[in-house]
Order: sequence, then structure tokens, then C-alpha cells
Amino acid sequence: MNRRQSLKALGISTITTGLLLGACKTNKSSSVVDKDNLDDMTGLQDFEKERLKKLKNDPPFFNEHERLTLILLGDIIIPKDEVSGSASDAKVIEFIDFIVKDMPIHQVPLRGGLRWLDLQSLNRYGQSFRESTTAQQMELVQLIAYPDKATPDMHQGAVFFSRVRDLTATGFYTSKIGIKDIGYMGNVPHKWEGVPKDVLAQYNLKED
Repeated sequence: MNRRQSLKALGISTITTGLLLGACKTNKSSSVVDKDNLDDMTGLQDFEKERLKKLKNDPPFFNEHERLTLILLGDIIIPKDEVSGSASDAKVIEFIDFIVKDMPIHQVPLRGGLRWLDLQSLNRYGQSFRESTTAQQMELVQLIAYPDKATPDMHQGAVFFSRVRDLTATGFYTSKIGIKDIGYMGNVPHKWEGVPKDVLAQYNLKED
């Protein structure tokens, strides 16, 4: 199963609109805000630049274990493939850490979810999620990756995984790697050469 099939299967195509908009409120969703180039950015007031610099300079919210676990989950959600890099290649963890400091509403659910994940892994495999084997990690992820199929005892994990998936997808597809992955070109010079021949043929039209 390639990445796009995986994303479709996991529901990435229905990324929470509110999360996407929330992450873009202050022009800071391009995966990681570059505090060194904020002075060159247009459209930001001085107080906005100072606030973004402060958020970037604040200590990381996640400890090392939490950080490594989120990196692992991110690469499970968006792995490296023949088209582009993985979530970790796009530095999605930096985006997530920035977002939880900017939007504290995510802090308790993410930290609590990481502890839930480790507890489940300890009960099942005798070690934390990060220290479990790849097969064990995927077995547990399969139990929480599909909210509609999750059993009641997995509900908390499914809610947590959905949040991580939304943040990972948002961080990835607002990064340079993610934008390139979907083939977005933006506004680029283009020479109009008329209606494509296959479109003309489809409507039984001839080029004038």
C-alpha cells in the first residue's frame, strides 16, 4: 500500500478543517516558523513577530521520550516513500511542538494520549510503545487508527490518534516537502496554448 492509499485508508483526506484554519490564523503554518526571517515577512505586525519569536524561543513542551514517540507516530502516519520524505523529514515534530505552545488546548490531550499509549503497550508487550517491536507498534496502532471500528476500551486511544494524525498531516502538507508531494506549483508563469486537444475531442470541437 503506497502513501496515498494509506492516507486515504486512515482518513487523512478528511483533515479537520478547524484545525487547518486554526493553525493558519497567524501565518505560522508553514511547518515551522523561521524566527530568524520574521523581520522579512510581510503582513505581520511587530507584536505578532515578537510573539512568534517568543514561542519559537520558549523551551520545547515535550520531553525527549514524548518527542521521540511523536516522531515515531508521525512516520507511521506519513512514511517515506518513492515520492517524498516522511513526516520526520518534514520536521513535523517541530510544528506540533510549536502548535501546542501556541494552542495550549492540545497539551493535555496529547500528553495524556502518549501516556495512554505507553500504558497499553506496557500491559500488552511489557515495554513502552517506542521500545516495542515494529510489529507490536503496528498492532496497537491498528486498534486506534479507525475511530468507527475502535472498541470502547480503545476509544481514548482513537481520539488521541486522530488528533496526532490531524496535526501530522497539517504539519506535513504545509511544509516544503508536503507541498511538493501534492504537486502544488502556486502562481507560476504559464503560456496559454489553447484548449488541449483531448478536451476538444471530448466535446466534438475543433480548434479555431
